[in-house]
Amino acid sequence: MAQSARAIVIGGGIGGLAAAAALHQRGWDVTVFERAPSLEPVGAAISLAPNALRALDVLGIGDEIRDLAAWQGDGGLRTPGGRWLSRSNAEAAAARFGGPLVLLARTTLVDRLAALLPPGTVRTGAAASLADPGDGSRPARVICGAGEAEEREADLVVGADGVNSRVRGVLFPAHPGPVYAGFTTWRVLIPVPGADFASHETWGRGRIWGTHPLKDGRVYAYAAAMTPAGERAPDDEKAELRRRFGNWHDPVPAVIAAARPEDVLRHDVHHIARPLPAFHAGRVALLGDAAHAMPPTLGQGGNQAVEDAVVLAHHAHDLTAYTAARLPRTTAIARQAVKVARLNMARSRTAVAVRDTAVAALSKAGPALFLRSFDGIADWRPPYASGKEPAGNRQGRAR
Repeated sequence: MAQSARAIVIGGGIGGLAAAAALHQRGWDVTVFERAPSLEPVGAAISLAPNALRALDVLGIGDEIRDLAAWQGDGGLRTPGGRWLSRSNAEAAAARFGGPLVLLARTTLVDRLAALLPPGTVRTGAAASLADPGDGSRPARVICGAGEAEEREADLVVGADGVNSRVRGVLFPAHPGPVYAGFTTWRVLIPVPGADFASHETWGRGRIWGTHPLKDGRVYAYAAAMTPAGERAPDDEKAELRRRFGNWHDPVPAVIAAARPEDVLRHDVHHIARPLPAFHAGRVALLGDAAHAMPPTLGQGGNQAVEDAVVLAHHAHDLTAYTAARLPRTTAIARQAVKVARLNMARSRTAVAVRDTAVAALSKAGPALFLRSFDGIADWRPPYASGKEPAGNRQGRAR
């Protein structure tokens, strides 16, 4: 029996695990190396649009994720005082894009992806670095571990090691890498006693807040503000949220009050402003934030990583085709995310007044801005070797 092609995935986040699962599904012998001591993801929850759910259908877990997740779309955009600028509807979103937009804990998605892999596939607490990208006549080489490091050869190496990717640095040393997007983010995923509200995102002056209930009864909230890079609260980040958002409309103060200081995650946002020349070199492919880190303003970072994973598996023996399929799309979405960030993080009173008036007028004239922002994104469909979609790829089950 011929030996299976060997793949090494560097990075055990959502994109890396999805790529490993997609490659395993196609008969590859896969090993995942994750530097962190566990697969516990950084972050609280993830929004999945129909494009990512269709990619998860390819992996066979799309319907399971739909069942575990809360539908998004009932709610809309508000001002800090509570006035609705735009209303949206989950059923309308599902009808527009052929499936729901959903929200669930990142740990849930990571667990389901990891369960698709054979025992021993994922090695945590195990650093790996690219030594040689290889080419058409020789395999790639990866150094695994520290101290008495082990060298491994692979027919394919997947760089899924995040925004500060070391694999990317080896492939494209002249690329400037990520830049600061100008704002920082906070996230919490907590129970909020007595919570009963519609999902919303609220745009202020240089600040935004979003609150969304999950299906498991917890509340996911996120915030962002224009700040200097590296700035941190003098006391704790819960206190910083209270200072910046404590006088905003309900339920924002209640969510802040329910959080413990240790529940609040804060991270500066970096993105790849200059697109890479390719998403591959030799026998190495980049995906997710390593390839196209973008601001979170469209909620598409993780979605695009899952798309990358199934497309990479489809083109695993032709990485030029992988780049051709992914680079134009992700570049366009990243640019759109930057434009949305400029809109919702506007700081001057005049710009905010013009923005809010325009959003309200556009919403009265047609589909909500929330839905329009996903046109050309959420309707993506993955490639299928057979030319047919999996049976599970449908609009979604009851909420």
